[in-house]
Amino acid sequence: MAVHAAFTQKTFEFNFQARTSRGPMRDKISWFIKLWDDAAPGVVGLGECGPLPGLSIDARPDFEEILQATLQKVMQTNTLQNLPPIWVEQTAPAGFPSITFGLETALLDWQHGGRRVIFDNGFVQGQSIPINGLIWMGNLDFMMQQINDKIAKGFTCIKLKVGGLNFDRECDVLQYIRQRYFRENLTIRLDANGAFKPEEALMKLEALAKFNIHSIEQPIKQGSPELADIIRQSPVPVALDEELIGVEGEARVALIERLKPAYIILKPTLHGGLSGCRAWITAAEQHGVGWWITSALESNVGLNAICQFTAEYSTAMSMPQGLGTGAIYTENVPSPLVVTQGAIRYDSAKAWNVSGV
Repeated sequence: MAVHAAFTQKTFEFNFQARTSRGPMRDKISWFIKLWDDAAPGVVGLGECGPLPGLSIDARPDFEEILQATLQKVMQTNTLQNLPPIWVEQTAPAGFPSITFGLETALLDWQHGGRRVIFDNGFVQGQSIPINGLIWMGNLDFMMQQINDKIAKGFTCIKLKVGGLNFDRECDVLQYIRQRYFRENLTIRLDANGAFKPEEALMKLEALAKFNIHSIEQPIKQGSPELADIIRQSPVPVALDEELIGVEGEARVALIERLKPAYIILKPTLHGGLSGCRAWITAAEQHGVGWWITSALESNVGLNAICQFTAEYSTAMSMPQGLGTGAIYTENVPSPLVVTQGAIRYDSAKAWNVSGV
């Protein structure tokens, strides 16, 4: 009897010109971990590692080499049965959160029979998770088209990327939304991806506050010394995202106590895998800080795992999460995930087809 581990790589191409404040993106590479054990013939656990270039701490030239070394370590294990969660922490390399996430989910998938069931909870049984509709940067017409489309499809919460276009134009978009959809109970979230300069951030936040903004993610670059003051003075609640990258252990609590954000936004691929996100949630709730979970351009394999993880928290089932990225690729992995009326759900009548990964 033996444990086996391997990986494959796949490039996913966007079906539109994806743009953030960090520039355009044409495609996204993911590595898929496959685990199997002679003790359970035919059962294969699948997990996705998808570090984001320019953002993830593990988006490094030697990523594949580190992944291969990790899987060699996995194959020294006698069996995958009854392994405790700490096994992943002991096996995955420090500083590689996407490998941690891929290994965690591949193991959980294997332990549930290789059916893409990571947590056998309400989501797998058909319960929906409300999500925000993501509006990508682009020219005014492109953004308006997306907004109209999302609202027509039943979204009551939309998230716009800001900071990559002319600020006045971005305010025009927000004004248009509020004037056209004043009858709808529409929640607007913003994500600046650290694009505002510290000296102009408060001025811009004052201007944005006029549009009744729910929150703004990472208004200035991570690690900026001005961030605590900006959070304290901002008329728009500040949510932290990039600021959490690479922060582990007791440093999580220290960051929350020092910056006191209104929210933190968790991405398992970036923020320490499922175990890291659990630790962040514990720290946030102990300090009265809100949180929600977001995917990070994973394929449907990773997105499915994140949805199931999200459904482990009852509070997350009533607040829009950032899980609406399943339709951004020309050829995603066919899955039971469907988005209807501003929510994502698992349609068990639909089948997985992971032959391409």
